[in-house]
Amino acid sequence: MAKNKLSISIIVPCYNEQGNLRGTIEAINGALASSNRFSAHEILIYNDRSTAATGALADSIAKADRSVKVIHNAKNMGFGFNYTDGVKRATKDYIMMVPGDNEIPAMAIETVLAKAGEADVIIPYTANPKVRPLSRRVISRAFVGLINAMFGLNLIYYNGTCLVKSRLLKKVPLKTWGFAYMAAILVRLLKSGASYAEVGVDIAQRSSGKTKAFAFKNVVSVVKAILTLFWDVRIKERALYAGKPSRAEASRAR
Repeated sequence: MAKNKLSISIIVPCYNEQGNLRGTIEAINGALASSNRFSAHEILIYNDRSTAATGALADSIAKADRSVKVIHNAKNMGFGFNYTDGVKRATKDYIMMVPGDNEIPAMAIETVLAKAGEADVIIPYTANPKVRPLSRRVISRAFVGLINAMFGLNLIYYNGTCLVKSRLLKKVPLKTWGFAYMAAILVRLLKSGASYAEVGVDIAQRSSGKTKAFAFKNVVSVVKAILTLFWDVRIKERALYAGKPSRAEASRAR
């Protein structure tokens, strides 16, 4: 496929991100313009039943930009649901998720977009982890180590803004709506033999609000998702996941 014929769907989940959403969309548009890799794009904003002004802000952004579509959830569904529903709605060649918290600068998004076509899955990792609290770094490292050990992989990070070929992603069983959704997707894709490349990106500190990742219900959902994933990949459907992950050359680029 010619580079100038690529298209991309970008999913933007948000819950009470009225202080961050506009900056997120500006970063996405800036990255798309700078990368010059995609001839068409769509941005799917998910207002996850926010209690503040996020929904109204999303609508105003969509009114000014025809490439933006807003989905207002009738109730709070969680981060993973917004992503999986976005995958079903996406119409472009590639799919990427960018959280509405404005932690991912335009330059970081552009770095990922620039890798389109080099592998089936482009997996970013945080190159400046100290921007996040120590507790979050420790938990993140433990999570990565656990997933690598359970599934025989060697990734640096599992929860980044991955860029995935739509035709492959739409075939993946999306069984979790929790914060482990991307880890589950990556394990299934890589154990099916999909090629991948890793790239380091610098992220920014949140300018408003706090992360919802460590809420009790989210921790519980992560544990359930990992156990279900292990059962499927290692036991129940083992024959389907006997492929060898193919890492693109010089994949751990910065």
